[in-house]
Amino acid sequence: MMRKVFGALAAVAALSASSVEASAQNPFVAGYTDIGPTVGLGGIGDAGLSLGGRFERGIKPLPSLGNGMLGIMVSVEYYSWDNAFFKYTYMPIGVTANYHFNLEGNAKIDPFIGLGLGYEVISCDYRGSGFDNLCDDSAIYFIGRAGARYFFSPRLAFYGDVGAGAATLNVGIMFKLR
Repeated sequence: MMRKVFGALAAVAALSASSVEASAQNPFVAGYTDIGPTVGLGGIGDAGLSLGGRFERGIKPLPSLGNGMLGIMVSVEYYSWDNAFFKYTYMPIGVTANYHFNLEGNAKIDPFIGLGLGYEVISCDYRGSGFDNLCDDSAIYFIGRAGARYFFSPRLAFYGDVGAGAATLNVGIMFKLR
């Protein structure tokens, strides 16, 4: 399953890289909006991977902070696993404020760091009697992440982030909406 997902992401990236070059200006500017699917690995209990998505909008330039850009990101993921006694289902939903670094002269790489909060919807089915509410433990959680986009074109980018929140490593493809 994981090989198929990474293979599909690599195929989209390769096709896009050969067709259009990124412009000379960093594509992540105020008003830039993108959305895309992600695959998460690590930090997700006994689940092998998580499936999710990211949506981000460039809000405003920050000239007093190194000419960076403020972006607001919404993320959602889904993963589950089970054993002989329990079936766990997790759906973390988060919002982060991201600082996008301004790399003068490099229009293809968009590194960022972000902080935010999320709400993790957790449900569990216990295969037994008397413990029906044993593991429903939804809660607010802290998100800290560092990541980057690599633009194949102004409208398509490879996405990756690492950090605390849901999965430890997330990769995906982002498609520009505006």
